[in-house]
Amino acid sequence: MDIPKGKLIAIGGAEDKGTDLEKGEVYRNNLNFFELGILKRIVEEAGGPHAAIEVITTASTIPYEVGENYLDAFGKIGCTNVNVMHIRNREDAQQLEYLERIAACDGVMFSGGNQLRLTTIFGGTKFLKIIIDRYEQENFVIAGTSAGAMAMSNTMIYEGNATRAHLKGEVKITTGLAFMDNVIFDSHFEKRGRFARLAQAVSANPSCIGIGLGEDTGMLITEGNKMEAIGSGLVIIVDGHDIRYSNMADIPEGNPLSIENLKVHFCAKGNGYLVAERSFVELMGASTTPIMNDVH
Repeated sequence: MDIPKGKLIAIGGAEDKGTDLEKGEVYRNNLNFFELGILKRIVEEAGGPHAAIEVITTASTIPYEVGENYLDAFGKIGCTNVNVMHIRNREDAQQLEYLERIAACDGVMFSGGNQLRLTTIFGGTKFLKIIIDRYEQENFVIAGTSAGAMAMSNTMIYEGNATRAHLKGEVKITTGLAFMDNVIFDSHFEKRGRFARLAQAVSANPSCIGIGLGEDTGMLITEGNKMEAIGSGLVIIVDGHDIRYSNMADIPEGNPLSIENLKVHFCAKGNGYLVAERSFVELMGASTTPIMNDVH
C-alpha cells in the first residue's frame, strides 16, 4: 500500500472551543485555546486561516446546534471559510452539491455522536471514496472528534459499557471508515474509564494498536504511521503484539478476561508513536528515534 499524503487528526472529544467569560462558562482545561487548541492545529495543517473546511455533523443527533458551535469556534481563531454538511442519510450523501464540496475543500471535520451513523451512511458511497482518494493522494486533512475519531480506523468499537468491558463479549466491534489499518481508536478515554474496553478490543485483534484518546487531546497522524500527541491531556497506547497468554478464545461470553504482557504507553503533548515499528518517540517534532522504555 502506498504511503498516504494526507493527515488524520483523531480527537478524544470535548475539545476546548475557546473561552467566553461573558457567559460565565467553566472550561475543561487551563490551556489557552488560541495558542494551543486542537482546532487551531487543524486549521494550520489544512493550510492556514483561509483553508476551506467542511464540518460533517452526520454522527450527531443535534446537527444544527453542533454545526453552529463549530462555525463559532473556528471563527474565534480567524478561520471563516468553514461550511457545514448536514448529511442525515445515504440519499443526502449522494447529492451532487456535497460531492462537489468534498472534492474542493482542504479538510473535513467529523463531529461526535454515534459512529455507527457514520459507517452506515457513508460506507460504500462515492462521497467516502472521494475522501479516501484525496487523503491518499493529496495533502488533505481528515479530522474527527469522539465518534468521528473512532470511525477513522478499519476496526471500530461501536458499543461497550465501561463497567462491564472486562467481560468477554461486552465490547462490540465492526468495520469503520478505514482511513487507517491496524489501529483501534477509543475516545473520552480517561473520563469514561474505557481502558478495559480498549484492552478487550486489542486482545481480540492483537494486530491492531489501541489508541485511547483523552478529552481535549488528539493524535496527528502523518504517512499513515507517525503519530504526534496534541492537546491538553493523555493519549494511551495499548499494544497487544507481545501478548503471551490470553483466555479470550477459550472462555464463555460474560466471563472475565485474563491477559498477560499487554503493553501500555502514555503520550502527552509532543510525544509520538510509530505504529509499524510499535515504538514510543519522546519528541515527535524533532526526532523519530524510538525510545524502547516500555511501560507495562
